[in-house]
Amino acid sequence: MQLSGTDLTYALLGLGALGAAALPALVAKRPLSAPMVFLALGFVVFLLPGGLLPRLDPVSAGPEVEHFTEVCIVVALMGAGLAINRPFGWRSWSTTWQLLGIAMPLTILATAVAGWALGWAPAVALLVAAVLAPTDPVLAGEVRVGEPTDAEFDEDEVRFALTSEAGLNDGLAFPFVLAALALSAATATGWSSAWIGHWVWYDVLIRIAVGTGIGVTFGRLLGRLFFRARSRALRLSEHSEGFVALAATFASYGLTELVHGYGFLAVFAAAVSIRTAERANGYHRVMHSFMDQVERLLTAVILFLVGGFVAQGGLTALTWRGAVLALLLLLVIRPFIGFFSQHPGVGARRERVVTAFFGIRGLGSFFYLSYALGHGQFSASSDGLWATVIFTVLLSVVLHGSLATPVVAYLDRRHRRTAEPASDTR
Repeated sequence: MQLSGTDLTYALLGLGALGAAALPALVAKRPLSAPMVFLALGFVVFLLPGGLLPRLDPVSAGPEVEHFTEVCIVVALMGAGLAINRPFGWRSWSTTWQLLGIAMPLTILATAVAGWALGWAPAVALLVAAVLAPTDPVLAGEVRVGEPTDAEFDEDEVRFALTSEAGLNDGLAFPFVLAALALSAATATGWSSAWIGHWVWYDVLIRIAVGTGIGVTFGRLLGRLFFRARSRALRLSEHSEGFVALAATFASYGLTELVHGYGFLAVFAAAVSIRTAERANGYHRVMHSFMDQVERLLTAVILFLVGGFVAQGGLTALTWRGAVLALLLLLVIRPFIGFFSQHPGVGARRERVVTAFFGIRGLGSFFYLSYALGHGQFSASSDGLWATVIFTVLLSVVLHGSLATPVVAYLDRRHRRTAEPASDTR
């Protein structure tokens, strides 16, 4: 009897779903993460003989990669926003603003300069820097906040900072990707700086304002509907339907994109606004649990395919420039800029070091690269760009995933030691 590739796909999907459910508990407290396991499984399965599995090519499958990672990102953003307990505020979120307003643009600038110094054209260097800008603590679960609780300030500064940073910089990376597209188009027709003005007022100011405004407004409306609607049928918090969070995700994203705002920003802003509407209600845990399950399934599929792509020789197009840039970004640029961008008065020195180091690169980079290659032309090999981005994400998953558990455990022990004397004196 001949084996069927379709049947094998069904089997892999089922086993993968079981793994997504069981792995987080199995690897907990170990210097290992579920994303690392799925990458390894994908690598091993795609090495098996028989030719039943398809050839993976993110260049030719660009639209599919773009939309699949897009869905995964918006699901993760809603889950992250619903999980944050700390009330929104300029002072309470000060570390987030420092990471977004100082560390992120300086990291993009330094990475672009490094890419240009290594021999890439300015537009290509800026594209790689912008594509690798989003951080993603989903790929190292120990350094993100847990499920929603009633306590407003129970998150430590590291988990809160990395989760809130990732929730917002997925959207804030978009203007820089668009800048790389505009720069590439300008250099292709002869240098012109005319695009800069339009980029600043439209792509940066207006589209960020639209995305944030729609997200906050829509989230407040949904919060009022979920928790305080006069009709019990519309007071959805009393029905405990977790998939409502998925509806809120796609609605806020789609409505914002229809008017050309940044949908990623809108989703996270909507989630934070819903969380604020009735902070102590247990319905937040219901919605977050549902989104977390969907997120784990989608992430497992993507990472499994990434492992398979590597097994099929996907990194053969990686150049020494791409490898050096990845190492510089993860080991030098982000840690140094991330540390010095944080005000010394916010958190202990060791917490600022950990927050700076765990600038995890992830699925957002896949979305932005597929988007950019589908909307513009760059003077670099698409295969080479994909190899650089995938190598950076792989390196980040392994490096940060293996260190997250012992590092966060060390911080937790330090917190308990400092808290014990304070409790003894009461």
